[in-house]
Amino acid sequence: MAFDLGFVVVIVRSDIGTGVRGRKTYVILGCERGGKYRKYKADAVASVYGTRKCECPFRLKGKPCSDGAGWVLKVMCGHHNHELAETLVGHPYAGRLNTSEKSLLVDMTKSKVTPANILLILTQNNDRNVTTIKQIYNARHAYKRSLRGSRTELQQLMMLLDRDKYIHWSRCVDDSKVVTDLFWTHPDAG
Repeated sequence: MAFDLGFVVVIVRSDIGTGVRGRKTYVILGCERGGKYRKYKADAVASVYGTRKCECPFRLKGKPCSDGAGWVLKVMCGHHNHELAETLVGHPYAGRLNTSEKSLLVDMTKSKVTPANILLILTQNNDRNVTTIKQIYNARHAYKRSLRGSRTELQQLMMLLDRDKYIHWSRCVDDSKVVTDLFWTHPDAG
């Protein structure tokens, strides 16, 4: 519903009742523009781009029904102090890929489908999808990075050359691990 109205709802705070005194199950939802921007580094310079945060007061509180059949949602504050977006295209939170979309992206990346075609197929499968091409590139990069683990790109290349039995040769700077020259060729090319 929030998506259609032009804003994104996020979980502000939540807890699960564990039987310990004072702990109850609840969730507080709010506008993603609520709160103040927090610097993650103490010496960080203020961004020239600003922030989305504008201390939006919108809040909803949800708690489980006493009979356990669903949730009760209470409006704590039902207004925003900012204009609602006409479209959420390009919005980083709204454009996130869900699990099935990530799996489709991985399959298509393995099949060498271009990012533009991946985006086209995702939007054809879901007309409410507002993912951008940049988010597709980022998701592909994250997937490829997960494949190589802690290895650098050059280490990954060398590992693949060994695995696939390519003919390869490399030269390093005097007794160091800094590669200056690298040559490889397919085994059938000789």
